[in-house]
Amino acid sequence: MLIDQFGRKHTYLRISLTDACNMRCSYCMPLSSYHGTKSNKLMTADEIFELASIFVQNGITKIRLTGGEPLLRKDFDTILKKLATLPVNIGITTNGLLLDKHFENLVKHNVKHINISLDSLDAEEFKRITHTGQLEKIMLHISHLLTLNMIVKINLVMLKNINEHAIIDFVKWTEKHPIDVRFIEFMPFEKNDWNKEKVLGYETVLNTLAEQFDILKIEDETNSTSRNYKVKGFKGNFGFITTVTNPFCESCNRLRLTADGKLRNCLFAKNETDLLTPLRNGENILELIQQNVLSKAAALGGMNDLHSNSDRSMIQIGG
Repeated sequence: MLIDQFGRKHTYLRISLTDACNMRCSYCMPLSSYHGTKSNKLMTADEIFELASIFVQNGITKIRLTGGEPLLRKDFDTILKKLATLPVNIGITTNGLLLDKHFENLVKHNVKHINISLDSLDAEEFKRITHTGQLEKIMLHISHLLTLNMIVKINLVMLKNINEHAIIDFVKWTEKHPIDVRFIEFMPFEKNDWNKEKVLGYETVLNTLAEQFDILKIEDETNSTSRNYKVKGFKGNFGFITTVTNPFCESCNRLRLTADGKLRNCLFAKNETDLLTPLRNGENILELIQQNVLSKAAALGGMNDLHSNSDRSMIQIGG
């Protein structure tokens, strides 16, 4: 098991496949011009499988493929096929645009958990936030996922004075659809123009929703990052990822592998460990992983207060 100095067992690995994306959301990608990592600096399909195998052999039971947009990888199906041979639960976080090209393989390799990043149900507002259109296409893909009995979670980053009014629309969406909407507090990353005044805290939103809906608290899963609720009688539910106002670090079981092969033990970690270079040099990777896990801070990467990271944007770390 990969256990840190505070006794937290790490069973969940998020692997970023690319830091490229076909959207440009300001909370994720730097506002200035951004150029992705060159292909020879990215992990290959074989390297992803080799590193993932080491993690699985040491207690990882769940892998989530992220990005950037993971479905932009031309060898995505190859990566998925390889990882599906491991005794692990595989999920994907995607913006949903390219899902129609992969439905068959997702079913074939028993992928059940799909997270869709979606910050508005209004086409014009969606276009302003993402700098792209095609909301209708994404909605059709979500509908098809539900017909395939996929577990669909919708990730919405709450942006004060931008999309906060959309929160009610998303809760109403759960009335007739078995989806799980997670409202995520705006988090600080390199050059995403974050400050606390722009954060829409979960308690404020929950109180507003309680004025309109009959809300029930539901049980949170073990190691859940989300505080979960539902409206009485609705098919779906919703929750809040409260990284800024009420962190959940004490139960964290997550590790992150960036697209260029760096291991991060926290979103806000000040240090990361290069695994790709030593892997290519035939060195002992497990020892490096263990050292990284043992160095994990108690909370928020060791910061006393959140502030903008200086080293990585969200798209470089992996969603």
